[in-house]
This record gives sequence, C-alpha cells and structure tokens, in this order.
Amino acid sequence: MQRYNKKLIYANLFAKFKKSSYLFAYVNFFSYLCSVFDHTTMTKLSVNINKVATLRNARGGNLPDVQRFAVDCELFGAQGITVHPRPDERHIRKEDVYQLKSMVTTELNVEGNPTEEFLALVTDVRPTQVTLVPDDPGQLTSNHGWDTRRNLDFLKGVVNQLHAYRIRVSIFVDPDPVMVEYALRTGADRVELYTGPYAELFRIDPKRAIEKYRPAAMKAHELGLGMNAGHDLNLKNLKPFIQAFPWTAEVSIGHAIVCDALYLGIQETIQEYLECLKK
Repeated sequence: MQRYNKKLIYANLFAKFKKSSYLFAYVNFFSYLCSVFDHTTMTKLSVNINKVATLRNARGGNLPDVQRFAVDCELFGAQGITVHPRPDERHIRKEDVYQLKSMVTTELNVEGNPTEEFLALVTDVRPTQVTLVPDDPGQLTSNHGWDTRRNLDFLKGVVNQLHAYRIRVSIFVDPDPVMVEYALRTGADRVELYTGPYAELFRIDPKRAIEKYRPAAMKAHELGLGMNAGHDLNLKNLKPFIQAFPWTAEVSIGHAIVCDALYLGIQETIQEYLECLKK
C-alpha cells in the first residue's frame, strides 16, 4: 500500500487554491486527486510533432501538413499534442502554435525555455500546459533538466505568470528527488522527468534503469506533484516505465513515434503506444 504525506498534499492543494479562480481550482483539484490516488487512470499519450515540422521545412511548402497530422493523431487516439517552438524555428514555427491552438481538441502542450519571447507566445495562445525546459538557443535537443533549487525564485515568477493565464505548468527535471522537491516549491503543477538517461541505460540493464528513476518518481508521488515523462521513450522501454510508475500522468513522445510510423503507419503506431500505456 502506497503511503502518502497528507500534510504535504494538503499544503500543495491550499497553495494552488490561493492562486486560482474557483473554476480553475476545481479542475485542478479533481485532476490532482485522480493523479495522486487513482492508478487505474490511463497515462496520456501526447505526440510531439516537431519532427513532422522538420520534414516539412526541409523542402518548403506544406508537406507534410503539420496541423493535419496533429488532428489525425488525435483521431487515432492520442490524448495530446506537444510542440517545442525554438528561437530559430527549425521545426515548429510560431504560426504553427497559433493554428494548432484552434485545431487541437485534446490537450496542447508547448515546451520551451521561458524567455520573454516564449512567454509572450504562450500567454497569448494559452495552451493547456506549458513545459519549462532549460534549453540553450542553438541546442539540438533537450538533454538536461532544471536546477530547481538554484533557479527557484526565477521559476516561481514564471509559474505565477503562467498560472495567471490559467495554464498548467510542468517543469522539466533530471531524475533527482531534490530537484523534484524544489519544483514543488515553485508552485508548478507537475514535473516532467527527463528520460534520456533511462532509455540509454535500459538497453544495457532494464532493472537498473528503473531503479535509477525510482527515488525521483516516488518523491513526486509522495509530494502529490503530478509527474510526466519524456525523451527517448519508445515501444521497448515505455511499458516497463509505466508499470514501475503507474501514477505517470502523461508521456510526450515524438522522435520514436515518427520513426515507427515509417514502417507501421501513424495510426497503427499510435495504437501500439497506447497499448504500452495500459495498466
């Protein structure tokens, strides 16, 4: 039987309610209780469509159609769409984010480094969730999480700003329970565990890969902090992660889904990933 730190859970709820309107607080309260106490709720699959935009941008024009691809992913069962608009717009562009907001009917998750430009974009678009990622402007891909202790005051300010627009906030962190604890102190609704090291170690020693993530995952669960996961998750390593940490609220997967879709097609690929998420 899982033990819960009730004092921390109630304190977290109270803090969220103080910052929220009644309606927003009610929604947060309901989803919060589900994520903390109900392990039968299926982990949501959010498809990251950055690679589709990369392919489009390689030739110009609008093939493949990024917006159509997002809508089709939803039709095939995805419960969310993730994008990461970078300053150089090498894949997702600002205009894509605006168009997706009007088309996505599940959840739109926008990732990025909270620069003034990024915050202006997301507070205008108001997606369901913003995931804060400490990327450098020219970085190829996300490869580390926030030092939430060192950046506590900065992140508090960003979280407060996004909450004022009724946006759920997730903070990208390494699998370190200290980073998870300080993420809670920022007022964030969730953390996203950076699973790149998990995927790398899983190929060599699956059991050790799981155990490396257990302290951070357990800390998030004990604190009542929602937990997402993302980076290099695939059809081989996803199910063991979810079986070990069934309270995972959402996984964001893009590169592997696009690679698998080259062979299986996007509809069959999404079904395969959804099967991995069944508990």
